[in-house]
Amino acid sequence: MNYESPYNIAKGKINMIMVGLMVGLLVAAFDYSIMGTAMPKVIDSLQGMEYYVWPFTIYMLTSTIAIILFGKLSDIYGRKHILIAGIITFVITSVMCGFATSMFELIIFRGLQGIGGGILLTLPFIVVGEIFSPRDRAKYMGILAAVFGFADVLGPILGGVITDTLGWRWVFFVNVPVGIAAVTIILYSLPNFKLDGVKKIIDYAGIITFTLALSGLFLALTLAGDLNTYPLALIAGLLIFSGIMLILFLLAEKKALEPILPLRLFKNPIFSVSAIESFLASALMFCGIIYVPLFAQDVLGMSATNSGLLMIPMLFSLTMASIITGQIISKTGKYKKLVIIEFIITGIGVILLATMNANTPYYLLVAYSTILGIGSGMAYTIFNVAVQNAFTLREIGIVTASMRFFRNVGTIVFVPIFGYIMNFTLGSSVAVNLDKTQALVLSIQNIFLAAIILAFVGLIIAFFLKEIPLSEDMPRTHEEVYEEGIEKTK
Repeated sequence: MNYESPYNIAKGKINMIMVGLMVGLLVAAFDYSIMGTAMPKVIDSLQGMEYYVWPFTIYMLTSTIAIILFGKLSDIYGRKHILIAGIITFVITSVMCGFATSMFELIIFRGLQGIGGGILLTLPFIVVGEIFSPRDRAKYMGILAAVFGFADVLGPILGGVITDTLGWRWVFFVNVPVGIAAVTIILYSLPNFKLDGVKKIIDYAGIITFTLALSGLFLALTLAGDLNTYPLALIAGLLIFSGIMLILFLLAEKKALEPILPLRLFKNPIFSVSAIESFLASALMFCGIIYVPLFAQDVLGMSATNSGLLMIPMLFSLTMASIITGQIISKTGKYKKLVIIEFIITGIGVILLATMNANTPYYLLVAYSTILGIGSGMAYTIFNVAVQNAFTLREIGIVTASMRFFRNVGTIVFVPIFGYIMNFTLGSSVAVNLDKTQALVLSIQNIFLAAIILAFVGLIIAFFLKEIPLSEDMPRTHEEVYEEGIEKTK
């Protein structure tokens, strides 16, 4: 391996850094696997089935804002300080979620929790991109994904067992000891990486307009899920407001000395295609994570514990696919064919899930969701590696944060849309006198039918992804590497 860290880190210390990053990532990784299993019980306790997707989407909204904002702030103040701040924020707000007494409180606290979550799900991948060569990044990002494997296997079990025994509130309290361990390890292992020569200028205009644009879009899509309660004029007004804020954000970024999302990134075709594919891959993954447990509990009548056990194969396959994909990219130095394969597998998974009904046996639900997990897991590694390889070492922070940003935007946009599909189908089912179970089955089938369209679009776009072979050498300077890479492919 022709690797030499630009930060002159001894090879023996790399392992300790990886442990610190993995434990920090584990704090947020637990949230994804536990919440899907516990959410039906949360609804039973706090009421409000119509708000089923709100705790997921508000978390995604605030974490998405945090990804871009704190990715930029870590360039200025250093990766270590921002990462520790993210862990502390996540732990404190987890406790607040555990003490929520209403759905309104839980939604607010989940929004605050998302700020810490956005930091934790981004910074470790930025650090890996900075300290490893292009080929080795894929391998070590796969290793980071092992954290999701541990959390994905243990999370549903813990979520089900804790929910059925101690109550759903304790699924939040479990973050406390893991968070304390993460802060301790990172304090003593991780150097405070930060870029030299970065101006300490904060793009306040960009931050404000970016936050308002995303928030307006989020509220419009979420409220559209219940047109009987919220007037169409309000939803249209929010969409118009979001559009105006987006225009102002684009104008602000053109003028900013240190923009939070440089528009020049979109001139790179690898970045643009990877952004769209990350957007679609995230939506496809979450339609399984959210609606497979709901189907298992409310259609098949499984307990929270058993539905958690049923999710293990999907989530474990997701993680293993990410690790294996990283190893393949590391050995071959190529990634385009894997993107095509990823959307084919994902498409097969959602097609099979769309066939589920009240008579579907448990083993088929496990098999179908596992196929979706394999396809979704491949996307974890591919797009980070592709964009990091297409930009300079100096730009790794912003392009890595941007990929996580577009993954989250995919969730923000499509989870409310999936919720709208469910609520609309449930409402229409009343008119044709379907019972509750039949109506829920039809609703979930319609959600996966929509996912089939997304998978097909992702497959078509995959053929437009350009490929730059990954080098085994670490860039020694911050000079432009994209044009050089394109020349090699001609």
